[in-house]
Amino acid sequence: MSLHQFFLDEQVLAAETAEVFPLRLADADAKHARVLRLKAGEHIAVIDAAQDYFECEVASFSDDIPLVKIARHLDAPDEGAQVVLVQGLPKGDKFEDVVRHATEVGVAAFVPMRCARSVVKLDEKRASRKVERWRSIAKSAAMQAGRAYVPEVSEPCGLHEVCDLVSQATAVLVCWEEAPQTASMAEAVRSALADTLTPAADARVAVVVGPEGGLTAEEVDALKACNPRASLVSLGPAILRTETAGLIAPALALYELGGLGNRAAGGGE
Repeated sequence: MSLHQFFLDEQVLAAETAEVFPLRLADADAKHARVLRLKAGEHIAVIDAAQDYFECEVASFSDDIPLVKIARHLDAPDEGAQVVLVQGLPKGDKFEDVVRHATEVGVAAFVPMRCARSVVKLDEKRASRKVERWRSIAKSAAMQAGRAYVPEVSEPCGLHEVCDLVSQATAVLVCWEEAPQTASMAEAVRSALADTLTPAADARVAVVVGPEGGLTAEEVDALKACNPRASLVSLGPAILRTETAGLIAPALALYELGGLGNRAAGGGE
């Protein structure tokens, strides 16, 4: 049975000198701990601010704050290949769903991209609130899924910023509804790994998905030009919703890199 998992933003457990000490959880995580109804004697997994991985035993509670002692120091599991999802900003709360479910699948980072066909337009204040929300969702999903790291969620980027970010990636997989049906993700991944002599476990692959309405030809051309291992890929004959493609595409990339096979299937809520 997997342990309930918590991330610490500031606390470094190796610096704790007392045998039993309070776990300084963020407010939302402390609330989550209360919902779980943790009891004295239960064990939890804790990844601290130094990215150190521990198994801790709950000793007691003080004002709903768990007091714990370190049961053992663990090696953080190897996350393997890194897949970064570049998602054209969709309408409404769709990106929240993408972040939540793609984090569970194993996406390492998210880059929301402002596209020509993005309906939503975020000013600086709204963008800041959105990013804070997305990061909170990524953390919660990582806790639920037992991920060793919380995925990064960047500020919304324009096309040129995205091109700079992915220019050194092992591969850039541009999902486009106008790509030939023969444009296989498997072949694009295999070709990039061979060209760079990169083991699959060490690869950093960017997957690009457009917003509602898709990517424009100009955006596709820019993405193809920014990295010599950028390829158009097809997700099949059906036209997928942007939020569906934002989950399916990185999951397929992880599968081709051997990542999904190393992740346990579960039935967490």
